[in-house]
Amino acid sequence: MKLSAEKSRKLFKKYGVPVAEEYIARKKEDLARIEKRLGYPLVIKIDSPDIIHKTEARCVFTGISDRDDLIEAYDKVIRNAKRHKRNARIDGVIVQEHCEGYEFIVGGKVDEQFGPVILFGAGGIFTEVFDDTSIRICPTQRKDLEEMIGEVRFSRVFDGFRGKPPIDRNKVIRILRKIDRMMVKEKISELDINPLMVSERKIRAVDIRIIK
Repeated sequence: MKLSAEKSRKLFKKYGVPVAEEYIARKKEDLARIEKRLGYPLVIKIDSPDIIHKTEARCVFTGISDRDDLIEAYDKVIRNAKRHKRNARIDGVIVQEHCEGYEFIVGGKVDEQFGPVILFGAGGIFTEVFDDTSIRICPTQRKDLEEMIGEVRFSRVFDGFRGKPPIDRNKVIRILRKIDRMMVKEKISELDINPLMVSERKIRAVDIRIIK
């Protein structure tokens, strides 16, 4: 069973995983209240258990800078979701703070042979294209997680890239340790954070999914 966005957020917060601030608009009138809380720029995306790949369904819009853009994006997300899957259950529209940084993926699943495992790698829309990931069996030790990060080629950006400051790998290791504990302690079949936005200032889980 796929958990709702709200329940997934609560579980991540329980384990101390920083999640991008967001609110669900059940109707268009909710947008005025939400924009006051989050400010701009914003990201908007569909909240539907039947639409997993939101980008492919054209149900994600970023860089929303004002009220007119927000209303227009709201209408487009609903319309595109219905076009993508006519009978899709739509719980609302997620309005989220805009997060910057490098895009990584963090995942977890229960392997038939090894039990709970976690995954780390290059994230965003190019996850499947680059196939740049590493996997470890839970529970892990710090050395396992350090090696895991080192095996991902995209992790070289942590050392600084094109004038951008380096990123403390310990921040990412702490996130992976928390996901490791979730996979061991909770009855989770699958878990995805894609992307996990990582910058020198902060880390945020932006798009999350949990299946129990």
